[in-house]
Amino acid sequence: MAGSARRAGLFRRLRDDRRGVSAVEFAMLAPAMIAMYFGLAEFCQGFMAQKRAGHSAAIVADLITQRNSITGAELDDLFNVGGQIMKPFSSATLRLRASSVTRGNDDVNRVDWSRGKGMTARAAGSTVTLPAGLVERGQTVIFTETTYDYDSPVDYLMPAITRFSHSFYMRPRQVETIPYTP
Repeated sequence: MAGSARRAGLFRRLRDDRRGVSAVEFAMLAPAMIAMYFGLAEFCQGFMAQKRAGHSAAIVADLITQRNSITGAELDDLFNVGGQIMKPFSSATLRLRASSVTRGNDDVNRVDWSRGKGMTARAAGSTVTLPAGLVERGQTVIFTETTYDYDSPVDYLMPAITRFSHSFYMRPRQVETIPYTP
């Protein structure tokens, strides 16, 4: 009977001992908190890459629309500027395309010229769908597009490559239509 009383006393002491509760709770919560931290960090990296790809489209369109005319070499330089916008992310998977689109009197949007880096240029005269009310008959818009394949360095939340796509439209500032020389 003395042995069973000792065991009962030992179990009672273990049951009533609260000294290690905090350590046990931390051990249970720490993995979830660490996973949330890394997941949030990875989400922020992906979000930044997506925003930079959108800024690349906007900056390239903005720089084109400030010109009176443009050449193929100048467009290539502007595409390189778009790649610089992506830093600190790699610009290896950034693809850009710039097109000049005019709405005709028949209300059809046709490509005047197009050039791409990593994307196929649109054929001159091909039709493009633009957002309603963007241009009136006879008006021109510079239409830039980007796609960016983001591969997370951690692959925790985003294990596959995620493709971000952006389009940007801007009217020429100096002239009605920006002529292009290949």
